[in-house]
Amino acid sequence: MITLDFAAVLVDWPLLLRGMAWTTALTLAATAGGLALGVACGWARAWGPRPLATAAAVYVELIRNTPFIVQLFFLFFGLPAAGFALSPETASVLAMVLNLGAYAGEIVRAGIESTPPGQLEAGHSLALTRWQVFSRIVLPPALQRVWPALTSQIVIVMLGSAVCGQISTPELSYAANLIHSRNFRAFEATLVATALYLALAIVLRQTLLYAGPRLLRRR
Repeated sequence: MITLDFAAVLVDWPLLLRGMAWTTALTLAATAGGLALGVACGWARAWGPRPLATAAAVYVELIRNTPFIVQLFFLFFGLPAAGFALSPETASVLAMVLNLGAYAGEIVRAGIESTPPGQLEAGHSLALTRWQVFSRIVLPPALQRVWPALTSQIVIVMLGSAVCGQISTPELSYAANLIHSRNFRAFEATLVATALYLALAIVLRQTLLYAGPRLLRRR
């Protein structure tokens, strides 16, 4: 008969709390950097010059067609061979930013390309510059249209941060594995980590869905 002992896991709640804090911090940094990179890629592919659009397309296809863990390992284990050693935390943030930026770029591009031609004609008729048309007329409504998809992608990247523990980034899965190694309660530690990831995902999704459209409308 299996006996569950969650107390053996929960006694290390400071470690779990630290792991959740690191997961949240990684996600916030990746969201800021990834969305900025995604908007830049979306602009490059939809409105940018051909060389820039080609470079953005290569980056997007490279990231979207390789596993996240391979990208993470390349940054952490591969770059030192070229003389660029990164800390586990820096490599994790950079990998998450690059990953989110590629997916967000395609999502933003879809929003940009769905802009009605009449809105562009109205902007040009007001003698706005190309950048003003993009930043004031095209981008805000485009982001509003694709915000639910961006929210889902941000949550996916947050959940994907669990593999960052493989390079000793002290996020939630790393904390759960450390607790398991101490007390050998693998089932309980994994179940607690699963519940915490679920809570983080729900809170993150609801926060983004609530705050995102309101911030975009203000712009």
